[in-house]
Amino acid sequence: MSSCQKNGQSPSKSTTTSSGTVTSVAFTANQALVVSAASTDTIYAVNTCQRGDKADTVAFSALPDTIGKYLTANDSGYTFKNAYKISDHSGTLRGYVVMIIYNGNPVGLAFNASGVFAKVLEQRERGDLNGRGWHEGGCFGNRDGHHRDTIAITSLPVTITTYFSTNYPNDTLKHALINRDSSYVVVSVDSGVFVTQFTSAGTFIKRIQVYPHVVTRTSLAQADLPSSVSTYLTTTYPAYVFDAAYTVKLNGTVKAYLVFIDANTTKYLVRFDASGNFVKSITLH
Repeated sequence: MSSCQKNGQSPSKSTTTSSGTVTSVAFTANQALVVSAASTDTIYAVNTCQRGDKADTVAFSALPDTIGKYLTANDSGYTFKNAYKISDHSGTLRGYVVMIIYNGNPVGLAFNASGVFAKVLEQRERGDLNGRGWHEGGCFGNRDGHHRDTIAITSLPVTITTYFSTNYPNDTLKHALINRDSSYVVVSVDSGVFVTQFTSAGTFIKRIQVYPHVVTRTSLAQADLPSSVSTYLTTTYPAYVFDAAYTVKLNGTVKAYLVFIDANTTKYLVRFDASGNFVKSITLH
C-alpha cells in the first residue's frame, strides 16, 4: 500500500485452506500485500492512501455498519480477511481498506470515513509494482486488452448450449466469457438481460437478471460509452478491462447502459441509467 506507514509489523505467513487460494493479508512498511497459499506469488493492493497516511488494523466488528451491509449486498458469500483504518498525519480518519476473498479471488475495497464504498483497489504482482501493472502470463495479463477470456458462442460446451435450449429456449446468447478457473459466464437476452454461470464442466451454478423488460439491446464499443460512464469506471475500478457493453432501449429511447468489466480477475456488471449515472454493480465471478 503505497505511502502508508505501519510500524512494527512484518508480512504475515500464509496457511493452507481447503480452497487453496489466498489466505492472509498484512502490511509491510510501504505496501499492503496479499499472500497466496497456492503459490509463492504475492499480490499487492496499490494506491490505497496518500503520502504520510498511517494504516492500522481494525476488527470487522469495529467497522461502520455500512461496510458490512455493502459486502453482504454486493459480495454475497465473501470471506473477510483483514481491515485497516487509514488516518492522515494528524490522526484524522480518512477511510478504510477491507480485504476479502470472493469466488476464490482476493479483492481489496476502499471505503470513505463514513463507510461508504469508494473503489475496488487495483492489484499488482511484485514485479509489476513500478511498471505498467501487468506482464505477459501474469495474473493480470488481460490488461493488454487482448480479451483472452472472451470466447465465441459457438465454442461453448454442448452441455451449456443444451442447458439453455432445454431450460431457457427463448434466450438469445450474446456474449460468453471463460474464467481463470475454466468456469463460464454467459450473457443472454429474453424478456430481460441475464447472466448465467456454469462450472468448468458445464454444470449450472446460478442465473441473474441484470435488467428487466428489454425491448431492444444494442452492443456498444468502449469508445462509444458516455463520458460519465467511462469516468466512473476508471475512478471506481482502476486498471479495469472492458469486456462488453450494451444499451437497453424502450420504444427507441435509451433506458440504461450495461457494462461488463474485469477488475483484478473479478468480473462485474455495472449498470447506469440513461444519463450515464451509476445505478448498481453486480459481482459476477
